[in-house]
Amino acid sequence: MKLVITILLVSMTITCAQTNYNNINDLISKGEFRKAETEINGILIKGGLTDNERLDLEFQNERMDRIRKDFRKTDEDVLKYVKKYYPEAGDEDLKNWEEDGTLEFKVIDGKKYYFNRAPANLFRVNKEAKKRKIEVDGNRKSKLDRFIEDYIPKVIEEAGTSGETVVKPQKMKLSYKLVVDADAVPEGEEIRCWLPYPRESHSRQQNIKLVSVNSDDYIIAPSDRLQRTIYLEKPAVKGEPTVFSFELEYTAYNERHNLYKANPAEYKMDSDIYREFTKEREPHIVFTDRLKNLSAGIVSLDDKPIEKAKKIFRWIHDNIPWAGAREYSTISNIPDYCISNGWGDCGIKALTFITLCRYNGIPAKWQSGWMLHPGSINLHDWAEIYIENSGWVPVDPDFNFIDSDNDDIKWFYFGGIDAYHFIVNDDYSRPLYPAKIYPRSETVDFQRGEVEWRGGNLYFDKWDYHMKVDYLD
Repeated sequence: MKLVITILLVSMTITCAQTNYNNINDLISKGEFRKAETEINGILIKGGLTDNERLDLEFQNERMDRIRKDFRKTDEDVLKYVKKYYPEAGDEDLKNWEEDGTLEFKVIDGKKYYFNRAPANLFRVNKEAKKRKIEVDGNRKSKLDRFIEDYIPKVIEEAGTSGETVVKPQKMKLSYKLVVDADAVPEGEEIRCWLPYPRESHSRQQNIKLVSVNSDDYIIAPSDRLQRTIYLEKPAVKGEPTVFSFELEYTAYNERHNLYKANPAEYKMDSDIYREFTKEREPHIVFTDRLKNLSAGIVSLDDKPIEKAKKIFRWIHDNIPWAGAREYSTISNIPDYCISNGWGDCGIKALTFITLCRYNGIPAKWQSGWMLHPGSINLHDWAEIYIENSGWVPVDPDFNFIDSDNDDIKWFYFGGIDAYHFIVNDDYSRPLYPAKIYPRSETVDFQRGEVEWRGGNLYFDKWDYHMKVDYLD
């Protein structure tokens, strides 16, 4: 175990897109991946590197490969998709969407490739295209929106009647399975697997009971681990997929703090919490000039902290539409990516909210796991902000405003969260337990799982995952 932990501490530094070689950084930024790989491989062959330097360069090769996997669509692929809504669309339309920044692409080794989810994202982030899609497909609310609009008023009513902040329990049974492709690893080799496991330090998650695991040997990470796991090992069998799975039951609660009407006490700026959670943390929580300029346009210097947080929350609602995201390990600074492009998924919005809050002296941190709403099960990320005399309070910048004329309902996710937010992580990019040897597939979040063997990490294209939820009450 000592050796594993040593390697982990080295590999944990591999989160940034930059190397110590300016020429390599320049080649990567220009999309000249083959030339960058040649340079990197030459340095690796020459040797004389520290462990950090070697692992960093090896990960740059891996990172470029991940970008290639994320950017595979051709102009023909994009046009095929958009012609449902723009039958006469052609190359000029693609050029216009590229120039206004709503069609994401990269030039890799001299050839243009579009992000795999760019065609669908176009109709989420381009206002005209979004309007055209509604004209063609209609504008029916999603199943999730309908559920939330019916459910949250009941939560607010119960919280108001009881005077409690944690209310309305929902018992659930989770069945999680990760399946490694047959022959992804040579026969007989041990596969190491980390699966998401619930945090136990929150009043929103109680009575956690592990029902079954498909292995006699497993390790549940200590409850103080900020990215929580259940760890299993299995040998690969030739011609057969390798399955890792568990079932558990727990009781989830809704949490509600009416921050919309709150006037909290001033922060104790000399406290450990304030100092820790208002500081920068490279590479994703950085007070760049772009972020500072944006902040100046959102908040006023004389605003109280709670007013600043409210304005940031509203700004994200008004300006950052949801869009399918690239793998986070391929993005060098997530909030900067969000601000530059003008869109983001839940984690991108959460980190942007957190960074803007910290810059404005509001302690903020990451929280994530899954959304387990009936009919809408998926990965999900959100945030928490610290309020004096109340502690850590949930904020979901992605769920954001509920469509309601009642401000108590509308602002629920600014200080409230529903029972279907399943918590796995209380931070991002933290060590897994037991230690992972190779760089993770997801270097920021942890929801799907992680897999490796002695020959290296197994990326997402080598395995699949499945979450099943039974609602017991």
